[in-house]
Amino acid sequence: MLQQYEMFSNYNRWANDLVYSAASELTDAEFRDDKGAFFGSLHRTLNHLITADRIWMKRFTGTGEAPAALDSLLYDDFASLSAARHREDQRIIDWVTELDDRSLAADFTYTPITRPVEITQPLWTALSHFFNHQTHHRGQCHMTLTALGKPSLGLDLGYFLRQDGKRWLQSSSH
Repeated sequence: MLQQYEMFSNYNRWANDLVYSAASELTDAEFRDDKGAFFGSLHRTLNHLITADRIWMKRFTGTGEAPAALDSLLYDDFASLSAARHREDQRIIDWVTELDDRSLAADFTYTPITRPVEITQPLWTALSHFFNHQTHHRGQCHMTLTALGKPSLGLDLGYFLRQDGKRWLQSSSH
């Protein structure tokens, strides 16, 4: 199971790099244009992703910033948002490599922002949600980019495994 989460953390960085590369080609107006995604614009959706990741990482590790609202706009400009995304992706990869089977199976307790009732579940189930949530909103980023007339991105896990994932598999001794 550890290998799967290491793969997901590296896939997450790879997919984010593709989205951010495409977003870097947008005008500021396009970046902020509400195209009907859950958080509206690419700007707001990417801010939500880093917000949610920081909330989860604070829950997982007990360290770091944890915004109080899921729609927090942590970064107004693309350059700062992109740099923060890169740092957060590395933080996720580093944390995942510290996990072991025992920690994944252990109970994990947290309180959601949207429904403040304490939840306890095995860590591995929360971690699965964490990576699935990122994929869900990256899909909305993809929709936003295509609605702006930009080329479609190949964000599938299979593409990662055939591209950068090959290097990750070889270097991870799996």
